[in-house]
Amino acid sequence: MVLSVNSRMVFRLALVGAAAASLAACAHKPKPTYPTQAPPQAQTQAPPRTELPPTAAPPSATPAMTALPGSAQDFVVNVGDRVYFDTDSHDVRDDAKPLLDAQANWLRRYSAVMVRIEGNADERGTREYNLALGARRANSVRDYLVSHGVTADRIATISFGKESPIDAGNGEDSWQKNRNGHTAIVSGAR
Repeated sequence: MVLSVNSRMVFRLALVGAAAASLAACAHKPKPTYPTQAPPQAQTQAPPRTELPPTAAPPSATPAMTALPGSAQDFVVNVGDRVYFDTDSHDVRDDAKPLLDAQANWLRRYSAVMVRIEGNADERGTREYNLALGARRANSVRDYLVSHGVTADRIATISFGKESPIDAGNGEDSWQKNRNGHTAIVSGAR
């Protein structure tokens, strides 16, 4: 009988140890930051030009130089089309506001352009939860743009939840990239 009492005690201690290890694994870790794209207008100077030797071919034009003003490429290259969110949050982050301000300015300038805000989530959580979170993220971006002068009838929203990741990896770096709101031009661009 002494042996079975000891085995029960060992079993109970093992369960307590496993529970403690589980809680330690779930401890809050500081959130890494994934910077939102900064609008290129923040750059102050172009790189200096260098003379090419007479036999060298000219360099190909950079995307910013070839983007037709008012085109979808102009929007992506010169403004930025994606903002990021914190885990389980649909609040627009402070680092996303300059990019959304630039989007609002561009959309006010090109008033014929229609956009779709696509809300995305990382792979954690249920499909239903992530679809709802993606919808809240898309609506947060939409509300921000509307509050900065873009008419609401030009903006549609959709949630892809966790179904359209931009990074298929598994880990915090990938998950941060997948928690985003993507502004896609659907019509009216040059």
